[in-house]
Amino acid sequence: MSECDACGKQENMPYQCGHCGGTYCAEHRLPEAHDCPGLDNWSDPGGVFDSGFDESVDTGQTSGGGVVDRFGIDTGPGGPLAYFRGNVTYLFLAIMGIVFVLQHVVTLAFGEQVHQALFVLHPNNPEYVWTWFTSIFSHARWGLFHIFGNGIIIYFFGRIVEQQIGSKKFAIFFLVSGALAGLGQVGLQMFLSGPAYGVIGASGAALAIMAFLTVLKPDLRVYLYFLIPVPIWAITGFYFLLSIAGTFSIGGTGLLGGNIAHLAHLIGLVIGLWYGQRIKGQTRMPGQIQFGGGGGPGGPGGPGGPGRRRP
Repeated sequence: MSECDACGKQENMPYQCGHCGGTYCAEHRLPEAHDCPGLDNWSDPGGVFDSGFDESVDTGQTSGGGVVDRFGIDTGPGGPLAYFRGNVTYLFLAIMGIVFVLQHVVTLAFGEQVHQALFVLHPNNPEYVWTWFTSIFSHARWGLFHIFGNGIIIYFFGRIVEQQIGSKKFAIFFLVSGALAGLGQVGLQMFLSGPAYGVIGASGAALAIMAFLTVLKPDLRVYLYFLIPVPIWAITGFYFLLSIAGTFSIGGTGLLGGNIAHLAHLIGLVIGLWYGQRIKGQTRMPGQIQFGGGGGPGGPGGPGGPGRRRP
């Protein structure tokens, strides 16, 4: 949920003004309803002020254009990609879904070796730089719980973080935390010279997002399964302890055992805590959000957390 900049009302689907960039509820979505600063710069002789949703109206400002503009891709209102404009969180979720399908297609068409080379960050091939990032959007193919667990955390928490730090910084934060989490996991395997396991999944980035929110507002109430109010610090603390225990345990469930990359989870949490401390006090957080789904008593994503897995 997001807070209206005009009245403070909590909104599940807020409106963003195309002129001042503010976030507003339905009542204050029009520029004239929230005293938009853009009103002072409006010079239309016809006296008609655009609502902010039709970007084809000339506001007297010029745009340098971006990469998508150079390729002629329509991201404006009514375009096929309009939904993702300013919504990197949803764009990443869409990429996760597309990659999940591609994993199956590539495996069936070209075999497991090609799948590993394209989508899996592996200690045997750390020089495959593209897998540093494709592995973030890849997930276990034998079930939906892996991608669902990560997706539900990113869906509910990612949008809040993106609204606090902006889409560009959020994209960098997501990709860097996910890549470093995976690289840390395979790097430890290389250092210990143990069994080589590949790493896939967005849980390093997902847990970084959750840890980031924990620093900014530790008492943020999260409604597990839409019923149970829990402060976010308790959920993050649970994952932190679980990741430490899993990383340093023995008997087949620790550093190189099992199918959960606990060290990747731990790295993601640490990055989120660190980045949250860097910008703490610079943002304004909502009082509570609705959080549902999950697959078991372990919290969002079910037992064992969101699960950055080894294939």
